[in-house]
Amino acid sequence: MSAAPLVGYSSSGSEDEAEAGARVRPGAEGRSRGQSPLPGQRLPVPDSVLHMFPSTEEGPVDDSAKHRGRVRTFPHERGNWATHVYVPYEAREEFLDLLDALLCHAQTYVPRLVRMEAFHLSLSQSVVLRHHWILPFVQALKDRVASFQRFCFTTDQVKIYTNQEKTRTFVGLEVTSGHAHFLDLVAEVDRVMEEFDLSTFYQDPSFHISLAWCVGDARLQMEGPCLQELQT
Repeated sequence: MSAAPLVGYSSSGSEDEAEAGARVRPGAEGRSRGQSPLPGQRLPVPDSVLHMFPSTEEGPVDDSAKHRGRVRTFPHERGNWATHVYVPYEAREEFLDLLDALLCHAQTYVPRLVRMEAFHLSLSQSVVLRHHWILPFVQALKDRVASFQRFCFTTDQVKIYTNQEKTRTFVGLEVTSGHAHFLDLVAEVDRVMEEFDLSTFYQDPSFHISLAWCVGDARLQMEGPCLQELQT
C-alpha cells in the first residue's frame, strides 16, 4: 500500500501563508474557497496524525525511583535484551526462616537492606542480546547442558558482594561444596557466549545465592563485626 507524502507546516502569519501558497500553486489567484487543491499540492498534517508516531530517536526514560534506586549498568537500546544465565533456587520454609533471621540482624547495621524477591545462582554475567539472537542462543544453551545430571551443593558461608559498578551491595550465601559442578556448567555457558561474541563469566567465580540487597557500596558497614555475627 502506498501513501502520499505528508508534511507539517508551522504557521507564522498570514503573509507567510500567502507566500507559501504562491509557491505551491502559481497562478491560482481567484480560486474560490472550497475548491479542491491542485494535484501535487501538499496539505498540512493534522496534529492527531503527527502525534501517532513518536520520534524513533527518543528512548525510554530511566527513573531509578521506580526501581528502589537501582541504576542500569548499561544504557537501554531499542531491540536489545539484557540477559543472564542462572540456576533458579526454590526456597523452602527453613531457608526463608534463616533469611528472615539474617536480614533482621543485618538491618541493625544497614537499615536499607531489602530481601530478594527470588533466588538463583548465576552462571554468566549480564549480557545484551539482539532480539533475533534469542531463540538460537537458548537452543545453543540447551544443547550444551543437556548431558548434565543433577547434583547436590551446599551454601553455608555468608559473604558480602557488590556489582562491578559498586552501585549495589548484596548479602549472599557462598557455595562451599559442589563448586566443581558449577565450574563445569560455566565452561559450557562460556562456549555459547563466545559463539555470540559476548562476555564470558569471571575467571575465579564465587557461586552464591543472594539473600538481600541495598543501593550503594555498604561493604564498610557489613564486613567485620556484622559479617562475623551473621555467620554465627
